[in-house]
Amino acid sequence: MRFNNVCIESVGWVLPQNVVTSNELEDAFSETLARLGLPKGQLEKLSGVKERRFWDPGTQPSTVAAMAGNVALEQAGLDKSQIGVVINTSVSRDYLEPSTAALVMGRMGMPHHTMGFDIANACLGFLNGIWMAANMIELGQVDYALIVDGETARDAATATVERLRSPAANSDTFRDHFATLTLGSGAVAAVISRADLSRTGHRVKGIVTRSAPEHSTLCLGNQTEMRSDPHGLLVHGTGLAIEAWPQAREEFGWGDDTVDEFVCHQVSLAHFTTTFQKLGLPLEKALLTFPYLGNVGPASTPLTLAMGVAQGRIKQGQELCLFGVGSGLTCAIMSVQW
Repeated sequence: MRFNNVCIESVGWVLPQNVVTSNELEDAFSETLARLGLPKGQLEKLSGVKERRFWDPGTQPSTVAAMAGNVALEQAGLDKSQIGVVINTSVSRDYLEPSTAALVMGRMGMPHHTMGFDIANACLGFLNGIWMAANMIELGQVDYALIVDGETARDAATATVERLRSPAANSDTFRDHFATLTLGSGAVAAVISRADLSRTGHRVKGIVTRSAPEHSTLCLGNQTEMRSDPHGLLVHGTGLAIEAWPQAREEFGWGDDTVDEFVCHQVSLAHFTTTFQKLGLPLEKALLTFPYLGNVGPASTPLTLAMGVAQGRIKQGQELCLFGVGSGLTCAIMSVQW
């Protein structure tokens, strides 16, 4: 799917101040590791995640999503009255209802004419939010959209540590809940605009997607746990990326060296290296944020984009590939001319 009149106007972000290392998490269930004959350092060794961040206890996803939304609006130089729609894409939610978008809009003081709703698609939610906003802009329904995402992993990590402290915990328990220990927290928001109104010219050119719903039970999560099959996710997630990549190359006219930077969903070093090796892509073209942020769910890709811009690595005019595989399984590859 191609877009002709859509730009990313700004990307605002907020990170928690509480840094928790993988070694600190392991210390909490060190007796179980010793009983299972697992040396300390397994979490960092197997995932590549050195640390992650947690919000203060009780912090609501809508609170931090609204904070990021205000940053994005300020960066874009826009008033909230100019936003036609707010789309929340977080896995973390305050309540089952109302929509988290409604709570974000309330915290931001958005006007009555602004629409708001949630889009949920595991770790690809933010890319799906851009996609939906782009469609609305192309149809002339809105001039500006605000995509928000606030993720909080503290409760899930705390509950998982308690499970692993149990005398009944075994190697299967460690394997099934391992992915939860890699999760981190953060908030991010992006203003999407009509190209003829844009001050940046960061064009969203299109998106290619693929899904493999036969593998929809490989990762199952709720507020307090995420059970996964790490090997199955690696094998089948990589397989889906291999299926999607040729279509993206054809759709966007990418050659071997066309893409300047890969802005990817951040899971672990194993997922990165396996996928890039299978696709024959240069890993040095991907900014890695998972070592110090962990897996921040759907906030991961836009956070990586924002950090790449802040570090001066992502520059005006570069061809970007926003790339991710999420639970479901789904794969999305987005072309952006920065």
